[in-house]
Amino acid sequence: MLTVDFARLGLKPGDLVLDMGAGAGRHAFEVYRRGAHIIALDYSLADLKDVSGLFAAMQAAGEAPAGTTATTVNGDGTRLPFPDNAFDHIICSEVMEHIPDDAAAASELARVLKPGGTIAVTVPTWLPEKICWAINDEYHAPFVDGGHVRIFTETSLRARFRDAGLVPGVAHHAHALHSPYWWLKCAVGPTNNTNPLVQAYHRLLVWDITKAPKLTRWTEKLLNPVLGKSLVLYSSKERTSA
Repeated sequence: MLTVDFARLGLKPGDLVLDMGAGAGRHAFEVYRRGAHIIALDYSLADLKDVSGLFAAMQAAGEAPAGTTATTVNGDGTRLPFPDNAFDHIICSEVMEHIPDDAAAASELARVLKPGGTIAVTVPTWLPEKICWAINDEYHAPFVDGGHVRIFTETSLRARFRDAGLVPGVAHHAHALHSPYWWLKCAVGPTNNTNPLVQAYHRLLVWDITKAPKLTRWTEKLLNPVLGKSLVLYSSKERTSA
C-alpha cells in the first residue's frame, strides 16, 4: 500500500532516494522496483533486518533493474548521517508525528535534499487523527511509548517545512477506507488484533489492496478529501543561483 504518488515526487530511474523512517519498507521497495537507488533509514534494527532481507530477495528474483542499489542505514531522523545536498528525492512517511523535535527533523531533511530535489512527507490527517485521540488514550503519547506526539494540520505541516527552507507545493489525502479501521481499533484497544470486527475489517482492507476493485477505488477517491487517513505534502528545494 503506497501513500506517496511517485509521479508527483518526480522519481526517475537512477535517482538517489532516502526513505527516512522506512519502517517495513513499503515505499523503499517501490523505489527500488522503479530503478532508483534507495537508502532506507530507520531507528529500528529489527525493521531494517527485514527490509534488507527483502531487498536481497528482490535482487535475486530480478525485481529491480540491474545496477540499481538498495541499502539500509540505522540512524536518527534528527541527526541524519549524510552530507549536505545528497539526495534527489526524499520520502518521509508517517514519521513526523512520532518525533518530539520535528523542527530538527525537518531541518535535517532539508539539509540532505539536493537543490531542485523534492520531498514527500505524509502524516495522519487532522480530523481522522483527532477522532483516534478522542476515542482512546492508548493510541498516542505520553500514554504509549512510540505513540504519536502531535496532530498536524496541513497549515502547520506546510509551516514546518517552509521554516526549514523548503518550498511546500501540492498536497492530497489518501486511504479514506483506513480511517474507520483505526477508529474501530481505538474503540476496542489499539493492540487488540483478535477482536472479530477488527479482523473482519482487516480482511476487507487486504482484499481491497490486493484486488483494487473499481467500486472501492472510486469510493475511496470520493471520501479522501474528508476522511483520508493520510495527508501527503510535496515540497521542493530551490536551486542555488549560479
